[in-house]
Amino acid sequence: MAKLIYDKNGRLLFTKEMKEEYTILMPQMLPVHFGMMKRCLEMEGYKVDMLTTNHRAIVNTGLKYVHNDTCYPALLVIGQLIEAIQSGRYDVDKTALIITQTGGGCRASNYIHLLRKALKKAGLEKIPVISINLSGLEKNPGFKLNLKLIMRLVYSMVYGDIIVLLANQCRPYEIEKGATDKMVEFWENELLSQFEKSEGLGPASFRENLARIAEDFANIPVVRVPKVRVGVVGEIYIKYSPFGNNNLEDFLLSEDCEPVVPGLIDFILFKIDNRLVDADLYGSNIFKRAVVGLLKKYISARQHELIAAVRKYPQFRAPEPFEVIKANVKDYLGYGNKMGEGWLLTGEMLELINDGIVDIVCTQPFGCLPNHIVGKGMIRAIKNRHPESNIVAIDYDPGATKINQENRIKLMLSNARARMEKERSSEHADAPVLTADAETYSDKEYSRSVGAEDADILDLPDTQAINKKSSSTNTVQQ
Repeated sequence: MAKLIYDKNGRLLFTKEMKEEYTILMPQMLPVHFGMMKRCLEMEGYKVDMLTTNHRAIVNTGLKYVHNDTCYPALLVIGQLIEAIQSGRYDVDKTALIITQTGGGCRASNYIHLLRKALKKAGLEKIPVISINLSGLEKNPGFKLNLKLIMRLVYSMVYGDIIVLLANQCRPYEIEKGATDKMVEFWENELLSQFEKSEGLGPASFRENLARIAEDFANIPVVRVPKVRVGVVGEIYIKYSPFGNNNLEDFLLSEDCEPVVPGLIDFILFKIDNRLVDADLYGSNIFKRAVVGLLKKYISARQHELIAAVRKYPQFRAPEPFEVIKANVKDYLGYGNKMGEGWLLTGEMLELINDGIVDIVCTQPFGCLPNHIVGKGMIRAIKNRHPESNIVAIDYDPGATKINQENRIKLMLSNARARMEKERSSEHADAPVLTADAETYSDKEYSRSVGAEDADILDLPDTQAINKKSSSTNTVQQ
């Protein structure tokens, strides 16, 4: 059994021996992306279990071990991890936890400390907690982010974005129910199979995969009928996590809507861009700035390749590049406003509206002050410039009921459907009235498309009489 080793500050380390013996529990945020990331970690020799539990006991566990003034996402993530350990499904002496740290001003950077405090309160302080971060915040001898793993994780996020983007645009319209989900599963397995052979990570193979993914989703049989397209924005965990937002995307599908969820790449670029903004505002090491600039350029290039692959198929909506989103928000917020999702949240709403997606759900978790400011706080400013926008802010907290959240969304959808009906009526009213000659031509063309017997049944005008009428009309004109 691995020996417990602590650093000079008393933090329990995840050692090389633990890598061989321990199971690492990771929370889930984006099912497709995190499913691929889990497999990437397993390729490096880690034993990983991604938690997909979703029940009220998790919230109660979070309330028990986390201060109730803490933001709702922290309460959910910590509650889910501790509930899993206490469930008896895992060996407490051979279990570790893993969580991300952004290193920014958001309280998400402090989740790891809140988690350790909660573990101690629950008598589970001998369970090590691993931090995934690129800021050098914490290091563990048994967990290393080598270049190959970083590449796999980055590409998992990019591939995950295009798969989810296209799946959301096919699922509401698919003829064969479940065809889209089968395609998602196929491409997850295909990409991971390539990763195991160190394939799919080079520029050429990446572009080839993007083209194949777009083509395969474009070939799914669909019937595209008018539906309300609903954008989903907000705090990153609640926006993406089915557990955090009470299966919001499934609910929108059940309401005969098309959910439109911005990708993860924009958030990654936002966090990288923040380092460059800090350098502009406060000064920075030249070498550090150069490295950050190269990283942003590299990921931005991958995003542009994704957009190019999607734009080849006009039935799909391609997202806007990060630079466009950033430019859109300049008249609303300063780029130094970067706590939480910062100006990106406002930018995502503007991107959706500019693409004609004016019906938006803004997910607002309790205790996330920055996102209340750049989300709910910016709705009035957006409406002043875009009066057609139909945005509803939905609060998520331990006391909020799913039925109340869904009822507020249904009210927003009723407004959206009323607007669609009004637009449809206006289009019919503006349609030109057919002249007699045009009616004659229409009847003639339609009667040609059916047999003589069908024409009699449908009481269509006699074809020969129509021809004679058309012939006499032409003679008069001559």
